[in-house]
Parts: sequence; structure tokens; C-alpha cells
Amino acid sequence: MTELTYSFVRRGSDFAELMRDVKERGLLRRRPGDYAWKLTLNATLLVLGWVAFAFVGASWWNLLTGAFFALVYAQLAFLGHDAGHKQVFAGRRANDVAGYLLGALVGMSFAWWVGKHNRHHAYPNHEDDDPDLDIAVLAFTEQQAAEKRGFFRWMTKYQAFLFFPLLLLEGLSLHNSSAVAVLRGRVKARRLEAVLLAAHFAGYLAAVFLVLTPLQALVFIAVHQGLWGLYMGCSFAPNHKGMPTLKAGEKLDHLRKQVLTSRNVRGGRITDFALGGLNYQIEHHLFPSMPRANLRHAQPLVEDFCRRLGLPYHQSSAFGSYLQVLRHLHTVSAPLRARGA
Repeated sequence: MTELTYSFVRRGSDFAELMRDVKERGLLRRRPGDYAWKLTLNATLLVLGWVAFAFVGASWWNLLTGAFFALVYAQLAFLGHDAGHKQVFAGRRANDVAGYLLGALVGMSFAWWVGKHNRHHAYPNHEDDDPDLDIAVLAFTEQQAAEKRGFFRWMTKYQAFLFFPLLLLEGLSLHNSSAVAVLRGRVKARRLEAVLLAAHFAGYLAAVFLVLTPLQALVFIAVHQGLWGLYMGCSFAPNHKGMPTLKAGEKLDHLRKQVLTSRNVRGGRITDFALGGLNYQIEHHLFPSMPRANLRHAQPLVEDFCRRLGLPYHQSSAFGSYLQVLRHLHTVSAPLRARGA
């Protein structure tokens, strides 16, 4: 399913009705205690990780620390995501301060990510306007696949097989895109972000190369950054990939635009933790500022509302979501393989 073919008559008042219900249940209220616990826990884990790293010293056992850091970095990035959506604090300034600090901890530009992510929320799965569909090494529609040239065309032919290996580079891509945006002045508070990124990379590289041998340091960086990228990619991939896309000129109201292009991942508290609440992608897109802890309470409400409207509401298991993504990638690249291009 790659294109929206649904037709609805009643539109304008539907989301307003859902919003009223959500507000009446208090699901948009901030959860300061919950976020205080999350911030404290992740800060503690980060400090303990670096203490363990220094204690283990120049040993290949520190590769396990690198894998641990991949988990912690992802959880910090999830908190940065929440701060970017103003979920953590009531005031914009407090959320921005938290976002800049969290971005510095993982080596990302907060302002660059917020700008990019806000465009994604405004135009989810729009073939021309969603930046998350503009990836050089992947094609999400047959038209995108047909437009690939050279090495990228070859990669697109086999993108379903290369998808997870490519995610190992996602962390480096996030670092690179952040640095480029800051260097080219594409972000607010450019000087602040430049200082924060420089401090992150200087501190990170100094710690790694002072404690480990040069070879161990390089392998540690590869393990840490590779697994972090894989974790981040696996957290975001199920959300929209393989869901219907919008073409130029196609317009839907907010409710349908967000619901029809998004996919939820079923699961319990472990899934909620592992995916940072992004498994409730439909609810998150409908109510971006809703605190993460409230999404699980909004889910049955939204699902029932969509059912009553006859609006398709898509959710899958984690394994099923990845399978759908891979099938979609394989399908859209099929014409290239058929032509032997």
C-alpha cells in the first residue's frame, strides 16, 4: 500500500471532537515527575557507563561498554525528541535548554533536528515535502527508485537486503548532518551549537583514545556508533515506511493525514521503553506535545474513535512492522531488478 486512495466526506469536526475527548481526560497535561525520573535515570546510566569505561581500561571488554552506550545514547535521543515537541516542561525555553543539552550529550544539533522533524510532522510521508523520504541510498516509491542513478541505483535494487546494514551508518549520518547544518549556518544559536558539538566530539574522542589503544579505540567507536545508529533506525523505521504516501496536490485533513500514513507497534511496557514511546506513532502524530507516558492511555481512545469513523487504523507487532518495511522496499525496487538496470 503506497498511495492514499481513501475518500471521506465528513472532515472538519472530527479531530476537534477527538481533541475535546483527549483534553477532558487530561492526557495533554505535563508529567514532570515522570520526566524527572527519566532524566535522572539516563544521566545516572551515562555517568556509570563512563565510570565503568575508565575502570575497565585498555581492554577489549570495553566493547561491551560501547554496546551499553548505544542503548543510553538512544534513550537520551528519545528524551531530546520529547523536549523538541515541548512534552517535558510547560515552557518553551526550558524544553529548548533540555534539548540543547541532550543533543550535546549524543553529538547532535538540536535545532537542525527540530526543524527537520517538524517538517516531517507537517507533511508525513509526502513524496515531495517529507524530509524523511529524501534519503539518497533508499527509495520509498517506484518513482524515487526510477530516478536513482549510478551507485545509488544499484543500492536501490537490493535495498531490502541492505536496509539493516545501512542502519549501522545512521549514527554517523546524524553526526554529519548536524555538523554540516551548524557549519553552514542553517540553525538558530549557531555559535552555541558549534561549541556544544565541538565539546562533545573533543571530550568523546579524548576519553576513548586516552583510555584505549588506538586499535581498540577505533573498534569501540565502530561498535558504539554502529549499534546506536542501528537502534535509532530500528526505532524510527516502523513508523511510516511502507505506509501510504501523498503526492503533490493531494491533501487530507489533520486526522486522516496523520492516521493513514502512520503505523503503531503493539507491545507492553518493554516495547514502550525500547522504542521511546514512538510505538504509539499514530497518537504521537495526532498530539505531538502529549507527554510520552500518556500515549498508551490515548491509544485505545484513538483506535476506537477511528473505528467509529471507519478510518483504517494500522498497528503491527515489531517483527511484523519490519517485515512490512522490507517487503515494501523490495516491491518498489522490483522494476529496477526486472530491467536489470
